Amino acid sequence: MDFTLGEELEAVRDLARQIFADRAAQARIKAAEESEAGFDEGLWAELGETGLLGVALPEDAGGAGLGAAGLAVLLEEQGRTVAPVPIWPSVVAALTIAEHGTPAQRDVLDGPVRLTVALEEFGTADPAAPRCTAVHDGDGWLLTGTKAAVPTPSGTSHVLVAASSPDGPGLFLAETSAARTSWERTETTTHDKAAHLTLDGAPAQALGDGALATALRLARISLAAVQIGVAEGALRLAADHLTGREQFGRPLATFQAVQHQLADCYIEIEALRVCLWHAISLIAAGEDAETAVLVAKWWSDEGGLNVVHRVQHLHGGIGVDVDYPVHRHFLWGKQISGTLGGASFDLDLLGAKL
Repeated sequence: MDFTLGEELEAVRDLARQIFADRAAQARIKAAEESEAGFDEGLWAELGETGLLGVALPEDAGGAGLGAAGLAVLLEEQGRTVAPVPIWPSVVAALTIAEHGTPAQRDVLDGPVRLTVALEEFGTADPAAPRCTAVHDGDGWLLTGTKAAVPTPSGTSHVLVAASSPDGPGLFLAETSAARTSWERTETTTHDKAAHLTLDGAPAQALGDGALATALRLARISLAAVQIGVAEGALRLAADHLTGREQFGRPLATFQAVQHQLADCYIEIEALRVCLWHAISLIAAGEDAETAVLVAKWWSDEGGLNVVHRVQHLHGGIGVDVDYPVHRHFLWGKQISGTLGGASFDLDLLGAKL
């Protein structure tokens, strides 16, 4: 397989890397985490102005048409700096609407809107078989149930809700401020100002067949892409720290036990990257990518968490100092590893698929 990005994706990578490097200083990240919105609204606006938020969207929806590959490149650069902006839930929602929405539903993509997704529930529910229910109501639907830890709903216009109807599981478009909905603010491991969403006959519109499968596939790809960046950013911090710190008159990086751990981190990151881009290549070719997507998600759960865990230990005491940046990589890696189910859950899905 050819894993070179090509000119368009390289341009996305370079621009994203420059913006995140310039804007993701630790003081700015901390200020964003402590803000009411819980994310860097200035950085979000800049990503929109430069067109980066639209690189994945099809051209007829105002985007650059780079699909999952463009989204993955953007998210990897975000993960490298753990920049607090809600890219993946908003773009996953937009891509799903662009592919499965009616013309009226696609109107929500016009202008500088922000969306989110409500895919998870409490307990061990499979996101592809939600317990939240949808019943017909004239030309629309009414949703009832509770969705857990909806990412960054503050300031969004619409939310895509996974629910089960008499026709089977599907995805439904609801206004964030729709009647008979309530939001309970919570904070995730990454300091995201998420919220639990309770629906009690809330009005919504159904997206077309296959929308839920598309959203879950894109969400898993997105999480794996962010995790690559998170792990690489953590490994770079470790390399810099171990090269500059000495024990017994030698840099820590020259100790064999340390080198072995760094090598293990590198191998896991490269394995994650290969699995992710294999899945993306199948999606781009229009082939069945479900197995490959689950493999990539499992690597992000297992391998990504292994990397940030090792890196934190390699930093010694400062690894848990919240004034030192590496702790955020651990928090992000931990959060990603459990989103949409952890490693064991993904292996169960993979086994059933095989």
